[in-house]
Amino acid sequence: MRRIVDKNFFTRRNTVALARWLIGKHLVRRWPDGREEARMITETEAYHGESDLACHARAGRTRRTEVMYGAGGIWYVYLCYGIHEMLNLVVGPRDWPAAVLIRGVEGAPGPGRVTKTLGIDRLLNATAAHADSGLWIEDWGVRVDRSLLQVTPRVGIDYAGPIWAAKPWRFVLLAPNRGPTAKPAESPRGRLSPGSGPRSRRAAASAPPAPAAPKSPDPSGRTAARTGSRSRPQGG
Repeated sequence: MRRIVDKNFFTRRNTVALARWLIGKHLVRRWPDGREEARMITETEAYHGESDLACHARAGRTRRTEVMYGAGGIWYVYLCYGIHEMLNLVVGPRDWPAAVLIRGVEGAPGPGRVTKTLGIDRLLNATAAHADSGLWIEDWGVRVDRSLLQVTPRVGIDYAGPIWAAKPWRFVLLAPNRGPTAKPAESPRGRLSPGSGPRSRRAAASAPPAPAAPKSPDPSGRTAARTGSRSRPQGG
C-alpha cells in the first residue's frame, strides 16, 4: 500500500535514524504533464547541526542555510560546483539545522543524477515535501533486510576533520551480490532481501492517497548540506 509520509513526521530530532529510515522509501515526482514517477531511495547521508563540521550549518545562519533552520519536512536544494543541483530533506524541529542528502534512487546513483533524472532544481528549495510541491516521500511498506544495508562514512568531506569525516552517517542499499545498487529488489511481501528480483514503478497521474503517519524511526541525529568539498559533489 502506498502512503504519503506527512511532512510533519520529519520534525523529530533524529537525523541519522531518519537517514537510515529513508532507505527503501520512494521519492515521488509529479511532472508538469501530470505523470507521477516513483523511485526507491537507495542512498542517503545525514548532516546534523552546527557542530557537524561537514554540514553547511557549521557557518551558522546565512542566506543559503536559512532553509535548514525551518521545521523538518521541507526541501533544501542548492547548486554544487556550479553544475549539480543537490536534493536534501530538512529534518528536525524549527531552529535546529539538519538535513538528509538524497544521494541515490533506483536507476540514478549519485546526487547529481537524482536531480537531473527527476527534473529537480532550486525552484523546489524551501518548498514542502508534499504533493502540493510536486515532490514528496511515500512509504510502500518495504522493509530493508540488514544484510542489504551498507553503513559507511560520508563521501568527500575530508575538510571536516578526522572526527566528523569518520562518522558512519551514509546508508547504501546493496544488491544481493553485496554491490551498491540503484535498482533494489523487492520480494512479494514488500521486504528487500537477498535473491529478490528488481522492481521499479512509474504511476499515472492521480490524486495521491491520504497521508498516513509511518512508524517512528530509531533515534539519532543528522545534518544537512555540506559546503563545497573539493572531492565529490555533496549535499547537506
